[in-house]
Amino acid sequence: MTADAFLLCGTRSDEAEPVRLSAGALSADFVNGNLRTIRHDGTEVLRAIAYIVRDRDWGTYEPELTGLVIDQGADAFSVSYSASCIGPGGRRLGFHAAIKGFADGRLVFDVNALPESDFETNRCGFCILHPISGLAGSPVTVEHTDGSVAATKLPMLIDPWQPFKDLRAITHGVRPGVSAECRMEGDTFEMEDQRNWSDASYKTYVRPLALPWPYVLRGGEPNRQTISLRITGEGKAPAAAGAGESVRVELGELGPALPDVGVIIYPDDIETALANLPLLSTLGPQQLLFHYDPTRGHRLDALCAFARLETAYTAETTLECVVAGAGDLDAELSAVAGMVRQAGLKLSAIAVSPSVDRQSTPPGSTWPECPPLEDVYAAARRAFPDIRLGGGMFSYFTELNRKRVPAEELDFVTHCTCPIVHAADDLSIMQSLEALPFITQSARAIFGAKPYRIGPSTIAMRQNPYGGATKPNPSGQRIAMADRDPRHAGLFAAAWTIGYAARVAPAGLEQLTLSSFTGPFGVLASAGEPVTEGSLRPIFRAIKGLCELAGLAHVTARTSDETKVLALAGRSASGETVVWLANLTADDVPVDISAFGRDHLVMTPYAIVRIG
Repeated sequence: MTADAFLLCGTRSDEAEPVRLSAGALSADFVNGNLRTIRHDGTEVLRAIAYIVRDRDWGTYEPELTGLVIDQGADAFSVSYSASCIGPGGRRLGFHAAIKGFADGRLVFDVNALPESDFETNRCGFCILHPISGLAGSPVTVEHTDGSVAATKLPMLIDPWQPFKDLRAITHGVRPGVSAECRMEGDTFEMEDQRNWSDASYKTYVRPLALPWPYVLRGGEPNRQTISLRITGEGKAPAAAGAGESVRVELGELGPALPDVGVIIYPDDIETALANLPLLSTLGPQQLLFHYDPTRGHRLDALCAFARLETAYTAETTLECVVAGAGDLDAELSAVAGMVRQAGLKLSAIAVSPSVDRQSTPPGSTWPECPPLEDVYAAARRAFPDIRLGGGMFSYFTELNRKRVPAEELDFVTHCTCPIVHAADDLSIMQSLEALPFITQSARAIFGAKPYRIGPSTIAMRQNPYGGATKPNPSGQRIAMADRDPRHAGLFAAAWTIGYAARVAPAGLEQLTLSSFTGPFGVLASAGEPVTEGSLRPIFRAIKGLCELAGLAHVTARTSDETKVLALAGRSASGETVVWLANLTADDVPVDISAFGRDHLVMTPYAIVRIG
């Protein structure tokens, strides 16, 4: 990877280049053994068909392909390869894959797997991703494993559980006059609404979650699964935009005020933050979010450290307080309140959540013991009677959607998101921005006009609700569920951050937190990054821009291709409009900005541009 590419994504490791396969109107990208962006006459039919093997912590194996053969003919294509996964103790699962596509709209992906010895896994088999853009809420026909057929709809609001179970096939409309049937054989499949995790897809996957996991594939017993896609009909495809056509930006109506911007502060961050106060002042966050977790040894010294920063930098302050919940709630929270007073820490708000709620409870699992949230909130209110009280989940919208907190007891609700729960490639992370409006709409449907905060939401995963721990990433790779991500240090993160804020702006958030100040989620650089240690990561400029927009009236800003460019706009009381544009791609993108009295600009890869 070139130095410029290192600046873009913070890593010298290249992503595999996709191989474009085509047969008549059918096309697909072959990447790392799987199919992405399956289209018919340019319309996306499926986002992916992937054969996935996961470990007991839901981490995804990265098998090495051997014997790869790709045959691209005039009216058909075929791919074959072998691969293997090496589990704990050197246990090996091998499989052979065959893919065939035809000009009549048929696509078959077949895999034969054979474990050499008993192989433990949480999932082994196909995942099929239906896109959400244009499909959310649309009619589908589902065929179940018992042969019954039902006409239904994909959910518009995010379903907390599985919208469809015991699946054999699902058929949806591609465009008027054209439909696609996806048939799944070899096991029982079900669908989950991946928008819960900010994935931009509905995922149909093998083996119901109600069955035990991890489970064991017995050595020497073959396992075969087949996915068959059949596209039928002759509806006319919409006119496609030209490859060099400019993305147009247009402004619309006024909306709610843009949110305060927060940064998350951990006890270990304090000394670096105090040593860089001028940079913190230049960044200008309206909110400091102090993370306090007694289950990880945080005590009075952590609160004293927070008080030192709170004295040195004037901002609203919220204590993100994990509640151990192992004994008397009043005693626990009163003790925290006493230490807050002893430390001299002046808080604007406290957000509380039981520690056990940081772990997800998947479908079919037993809910862990947890104090009633009404009791947790009541104890917090008694301990902190004079400041605002928040609650929700310190994990992701998934957990909040599945365990809907009694918001009438709260002054605000909160949750986070993370785009690398299931996949960590560049495209999937940027596509995750498509899911954010569905998350905010679903949250509003649950909690109404209750003040609403999101974050800290970062590319890297700060905690793993689905396994024992986040994945270490010392070599800076693109890894799902990683505790740090190289792209946070590159231009990529700046574009993702502006895009994130643009997607959630219509929701009228009270606060948005998309970084820490230091550390792996911070705006300051560490050793080995594209910029000098201690200097500013590109995300600094993005967060600073959001801080400057806070409190301005949101102006609806649309682009003609939101897969390439997103826009965020705010208007001051004096009528001045500020617009931020983010290029979500690794390509140069021409942009028509005549709406702002200028003709065109060319946005370089992952660039962010301020207008006004």
